[in-house]
Amino acid sequence: MKLQSIRGMNDLLPEQSATWQYLERTVAEVLGRYSYREIRFPILEQTELFKRAVGEVTDIVEKEMYSFDDRNGDSLSLRPEGTAGCVRACTENGLLHNQTQRLWYSGPMFRHERPQKGRLRQFHQIGVEAFGLNGPDIDAELLLITARLWKVLKIDHEVTLQINSLGTSADRKTYRAALVDYLVAQQDQLDEDSRRRLQTNPMRILDSKNEHTQALLNEAPKLADFIDQESRDHFEQLCAVLDGANIAYEINPRLVRGLDYYSKTVFEWVTTSLGAQGTVCAGGRYDGLVEQLGGKSCPGVGFAMGIERLVLLLDELAVVPDSIAQTVDLYIVAVGDIQQEALVLADQLRSQCPNIRIESHCGGGSFKSQIKKADKSGAAVALILGEDEMASATVGVKFLREDKPQKTVDQQELGNLLTTYFTD
Repeated sequence: MKLQSIRGMNDLLPEQSATWQYLERTVAEVLGRYSYREIRFPILEQTELFKRAVGEVTDIVEKEMYSFDDRNGDSLSLRPEGTAGCVRACTENGLLHNQTQRLWYSGPMFRHERPQKGRLRQFHQIGVEAFGLNGPDIDAELLLITARLWKVLKIDHEVTLQINSLGTSADRKTYRAALVDYLVAQQDQLDEDSRRRLQTNPMRILDSKNEHTQALLNEAPKLADFIDQESRDHFEQLCAVLDGANIAYEINPRLVRGLDYYSKTVFEWVTTSLGAQGTVCAGGRYDGLVEQLGGKSCPGVGFAMGIERLVLLLDELAVVPDSIAQTVDLYIVAVGDIQQEALVLADQLRSQCPNIRIESHCGGGSFKSQIKKADKSGAAVALILGEDEMASATVGVKFLREDKPQKTVDQQELGNLLTTYFTD
């Protein structure tokens, strides 16, 4: 039997990884400018963690988690999202006791969904969480971070911010009852998925993609009419910060998000450039989650961005710098029985010129074949070493991308020459 990857769990090949590294590095740099620190936690957790955090009647817990019993009979699950694991790690390690935390993490998540463009069964996210801060200022900071990131990545013209307020859990309970009363009377006109959600998670019907269902919702009770004054004030102050920072946004009254733990602020950054999978970043406030998972009451707010979708968007818009794909600056050609000496010289150059990417030819071959490989590597310069060069402590310098004559240089002068050439 030919062994293949599991459906929806894709390989990341070397020619693709450069864009991933560029994105991950850019995100880490932006988050560092806001004093967010990285945290890492396991991809495998107790199933109960996600049931309590995400909600037992959500699609994730009911249909999408990869869960199994281990040899001790404990039910474990691959993480379908990152917030629950981050809260568990912070609580278990005492990071939330009378403290504020600004944290970020990245890595794979797992959901058993139908694989399609921008939606995989093993997908990758970068998550950001802030704990211990109640006010709308921290909500605004997260949106300022994402807005800055889109500008740095040069995709800000292709993403739109949508925001809403869900109020408190008590507000939503009252609203849910009114919504169910309205929808029950319209039940025969709902699509099949909405009829199922009516019994389990009726607020998710607001997010239905069915046009007829959306038309029915035009006459449904409005969540905004059920939100308490404190939540209204919180949302108005958030909008005021966004206005002051000139960050454009749309208030989407039907934005509810798919996880049970959200309260007050929720948001999504969406694009029309990726078809149906248009959400590239989403999050919100979850003030009750820490206590729900066994910790002392502690407010929290965060977001997650999908790496696969952002990479698709970067590729679609062709905004990744060409230099990102370049992996070799200097290629060392070694002709004759001098491979050992050539490898030593290459390592000496790596010490002298730490910012230059050097590939040493291995495996022998003719001068002509090695020059072809040097050119194919994309290197700007090839160093040519033969037995004569080693005997005279020189090296041939061949410019592969410029119309310059080849020159011979003393090996002792080589480091300075290369540093100057690749710096200018």
